[in-house]
Amino acid sequence: SANQTQEKFTIVTSFYPMYIHTINITKGMSGIEVVNLTSPKEGCLHDYQLVPDDLKRLERADVFVINGGGMESFIDKVIEQMPDLKIVEASKGIELIDDQHTDIGRQHENDLEHGGNPHVWVSISGAIAQVNNIASQLAEHDKKNAEGYLKNAGEYTAKLESLREKMHAGLEGIQNRNIVTFHEAFPYFAKEFNLNIAAVIEHDSGFEPSPGELSDTINKIKELGVNALFVEPQYSSKTAYIIARETGAEVYTLDPGVTGEAGSDTEAYIKMMENNLKVLQDALN
Repeated sequence: SANQTQEKFTIVTSFYPMYIHTINITKGMSGIEVVNLTSPKEGCLHDYQLVPDDLKRLERADVFVINGGGMESFIDKVIEQMPDLKIVEASKGIELIDDQHTDIGRQHENDLEHGGNPHVWVSISGAIAQVNNIASQLAEHDKKNAEGYLKNAGEYTAKLESLREKMHAGLEGIQNRNIVTFHEAFPYFAKEFNLNIAAVIEHDSGFEPSPGELSDTINKIKELGVNALFVEPQYSSKTAYIIARETGAEVYTLDPGVTGEAGSDTEAYIKMMENNLKVLQDALN
């Protein structure tokens, strides 16, 4: 009945990482519904176009949780169409890493609009900051549930803090910290765990490096003695295998947690990071 839907507080999240943060913040609380808006195949929302179903979902939302930092290129359109929609921005007040830290590969022009890299959640410290941000903004918009949001956020961030410690300990003794990645998802992660991203091959999906760029990268990898190339499950890794063949470096998969199943459990991010830790230990030892 119409009455019941009104009692539910509906939180729509822009994409998977925001969904996982939010189901942890609302864990075990009644009368709250969390709906994930998009399931982009490639994870990044830069080129995502809203479909009519998305807009219907947003019309039901009490609050829309976004990553911010330029990740949701459609946000201006949403604000224009739904000026009253309350927006919670996970990256509010977080200093973004500059996106132009390497000149290998071509820049996608849209990424430069905001000049910062939006993949904040890929570092555990970034995820913690985002969870706290979301919880405190939800608490403002939904005062009667404020205490629950803040308590849950505290419990979840405590788990994330011990995950961060475990990962630091697990990566401590590694000598060769040079890595090559194929997309701009890992600068926060690399900074947190003192890894050096020697090169980023494709700044955006769909831009294959030119032959000249490719040979520059191959030379750089040989010069630095990079042993590991990290691809992401969301993207094709054709170029990686070409480079691996030429350099003897091996190809591994690191997951930035951009995509996942809508029915995921609250531990999904933690499991993914634990798996990334194992992969890094294999690759770099």
